[in-house]
Amino acid sequence: MKMKIRVYISGAITGTDDAEERFEQVEQYLIGEGYDVVNPFKVCSSISHWKHQSLMRLCFMLMDECDAVYFMPGWKGSLGANQEYGYAIGTDKIIINS
Repeated sequence: MKMKIRVYISGAITGTDDAEERFEQVEQYLIGEGYDVVNPFKVCSSISHWKHQSLMRLCFMLMDECDAVYFMPGWKGSLGANQEYGYAIGTDKIIINS
């Protein structure tokens, strides 16, 4: 049995009003490409009242379970996505840019 590559989605959430839709679109695209997908928006949306750095620690734990990180368009303008990029590089993840 072939193992699926697990991909974490990274992109801007804070300060946007369409994050849920954008993350869902990317998730469906990646699933269609045969990836196992971790969508942090779905995981973190119920605890969005947490402090940003607490959410980031959770996101890093999610990233630890993934082989690759998909960076959505516009990620460079996001503090959290930049932190995820550094973490992805530091933990030798496969980087996928849209």
